[in-house]
Amino acid sequence: MAKLLDKQRYKCALAAMQSVQAIHRALPILHSGPGCAQKLSESTGSSGYFSPNIFPCTSINEKDVVFGGVKKLNSTIENALKVIDADLYIVLTGCIPEIVGDDSEEVVSRFKDSDKPVLYAHTAGFKGNNYRGHEQVVDAIIEQYLKKSDKKQKGLVNIWADVPYQDLFWLGNIRELEKLVKELGLTPNTIFGYKRGIEQIKKIPEAEFNLLVSPWVGLDNMKKMERKLDIPFLHYNTLPIGATETSRFLKTVGEFAGVEKQKIESVIREHEDYYYYLIERYADLFLENRVINKQFTVVSDAQYALGITKFLVNDLGLVPAKQFVTDDTPKNFQAQIAQEFSNLNYGIKAEVAFETDGHRIHEEIKNHDYHGYPLILGGYYEKEITEELKGNFLNISWPVQDKVVLDDTYVGYTGGIRLIENIYTVAVSRFN
Repeated sequence: MAKLLDKQRYKCALAAMQSVQAIHRALPILHSGPGCAQKLSESTGSSGYFSPNIFPCTSINEKDVVFGGVKKLNSTIENALKVIDADLYIVLTGCIPEIVGDDSEEVVSRFKDSDKPVLYAHTAGFKGNNYRGHEQVVDAIIEQYLKKSDKKQKGLVNIWADVPYQDLFWLGNIRELEKLVKELGLTPNTIFGYKRGIEQIKKIPEAEFNLLVSPWVGLDNMKKMERKLDIPFLHYNTLPIGATETSRFLKTVGEFAGVEKQKIESVIREHEDYYYYLIERYADLFLENRVINKQFTVVSDAQYALGITKFLVNDLGLVPAKQFVTDDTPKNFQAQIAQEFSNLNYGIKAEVAFETDGHRIHEEIKNHDYHGYPLILGGYYEKEITEELKGNFLNISWPVQDKVVLDDTYVGYTGGIRLIENIYTVAVSRFN
């Protein structure tokens, strides 16, 4: 039975155009209606080497529904190769060509001898949201471009984490993960962001292992690379925020990579000393119940809901109310992720709901007794309900409308400090 979905926190799979855009000098070619392309362009809030406003699009219409749009797709790819200077072209298909049966794969195969690689990904909206679309883009690279390599570069690690642009902090987060891995004496390799493009993609098969930092997005990609490219992977299911989780992250990655224990402990000690020095400077503020209530709720995708919940409990000693995961997590991952919300310090367990309907989320928040001013971290949709409850609100997940982020991060020791600053800046402002 059909139902209304209020305030969903994701876009359709075609929004994987953002993942392509995040690869330096990679160009999405959209095989879709003009409305799809325009709507998604408006929602990206992004620019870069290629602006979404100039992405090539077949703009298929009623005639193409009847007769097919493969000729338009062929000419669009052909002209994009002629006039747009890119290193990689990825065709993304919308709902209409998928429904009428356009053979995009066959069209793309005509360009296999082009000077630049042309790939395709099935990203029809009815096949899933943009988290799945992101995985489809990575799958396209694995299946259509990468080949197994017998040459392995010692210490090279491919890092996979946030979904670009869906997460406002994706660029800063992945750069911070690179820094942490580099401090262990390893060489990070990522394909998204500044100067990360086709050359980094080519290095993927030479890595000693893949490092996936995500509760579920990308796990199928890792398994595929293990089968096809013989690259083992380490799945770290919690975004490391703050000292407790980041130290655990460094130990786990270091041990998996065979880094000397003394080296790992030295890196951790140096960071923790400074981290706790900063915490001690404001210990009285953090202990002041008048400033912020001890109960909190996170409304976000699994990545942030889990990472921030662990941080607020393990590092700041706050108490979790119900947490809401909004990314339409596939059912086969939900039990494992829910279990992670029970792996908190001090024997604390957090109740979690996998809920995509904003109305239901807000009703549950309104009906919960926070015993004071609640702390709500979520999308901009939560701002109004938090104000009704006279609580403290921080916009940490999509949609984001009250801040501009260039390369800030919530990852690592540094990211934990930034998150503390942001939370308590909001709280302190209530009393001034």
